Amino acid sequence: MSEPALPVRIEEIPLGDPRIKEFVAFHWKHYDGNPYWVPQLDADLLGNRLLGLTGLLTPEHPYHSAASATHFMAFRGREPLGRVSAVVNNRFNDFYNGKYAFFGFFECVEEYAVAEALLAAARDWAKAQGAEVLRGPGEYSNATHERQACLIDGFDKDVYVEHTYNPPYYREFIERFGFAKAMDYHAYLIDLALPIEERIGQIADGVRARGHLETRPLEMSQFDADLRIVIDIYNKAWAQNWGFLPITDWEVDALVEALKPIIDPGLIRFAYYKGEPIAVLGAFPDPNYALRPRWKMYGDSDYARIARLFATRRSIPRVRLIFFGIVPGFRRLGADALLYQEVHEHSLRKGYREVDVSLLLEVNDLIIRAAESMGGTRYKTWRIWDLPL
Repeated sequence: MSEPALPVRIEEIPLGDPRIKEFVAFHWKHYDGNPYWVPQLDADLLGNRLLGLTGLLTPEHPYHSAASATHFMAFRGREPLGRVSAVVNNRFNDFYNGKYAFFGFFECVEEYAVAEALLAAARDWAKAQGAEVLRGPGEYSNATHERQACLIDGFDKDVYVEHTYNPPYYREFIERFGFAKAMDYHAYLIDLALPIEERIGQIADGVRARGHLETRPLEMSQFDADLRIVIDIYNKAWAQNWGFLPITDWEVDALVEALKPIIDPGLIRFAYYKGEPIAVLGAFPDPNYALRPRWKMYGDSDYARIARLFATRRSIPRVRLIFFGIVPGFRRLGADALLYQEVHEHSLRKGYREVDVSLLLEVNDLIIRAAESMGGTRYKTWRIWDLPL
């Protein structure tokens, strides 16, 4: 007769606790050998002085100036079985005049009792903070520009930069606990070998002939000024989107830190109307192409992964379109077709083969139709859930 299994034990790991290293290390064991999963650099989460990075899961990170965060791990005996974070993002709650808490960094073995114990710990902590809704998963929270959501479709597809990946059973566990769907995000894939849709080309050619819009690529010589333009357009164009939170300077700096080494200026283009910037399309060669784990000794340290990225950054064959925004009031001028045609032509010249367009809110019919008109095929879906408290 076999002995009964030891019970699941939950340990809280506060911000600043040295056990946070074990919290981060869990995902490497959990996804061991998985050909699709691509994690952030450990330094992005834990920090690294040599690389000049302040880790998101450290007290020094600016995220925590406006948030309260804690972490939980599940064990059976000494064996780690899963993890979850719980956060109250005060900036989000102030913006929406709500009482939300978020669960994130959720990972667990395929055993519902483990997921239940972790989610219960996050729920109880959120209640103690006075939250009325627990939302997730995400990283720390579910603002539009954060890595977030649970993959529910497309598990055998490549993971692009800032995408999340997880096993299929997470959805079942989260919904079994009592969470209800809040929102889905979609991803579309464009095969650049296919010709651009004739209607897009006709619109772009007509806009160019009328001459009411001017366009230009990103200028690396005035990078900081161009970045300010991107932020301004983003905060205007996305303001009505579900989950939107105005982007802060430190969040922009973090994105630039991650993407600047592989920026191709021709993939980032601005449109102007009477001298005023009214639209931006921002695509980036996908660093995950180089950063994906090799599952070999010494091959997956931060330094080895960064070295691979710098060695291959000019030969990455795929692109992720991360932001495509037009300021309200200027959305019927044809800037979308014009910018897309120009970036498409640049992509062909540089040898890129495919473009991922994501993460698109399921309710954003305008941008979904645009992705489809660009020749995109939906190939992934992620979900966010709410639990009333």
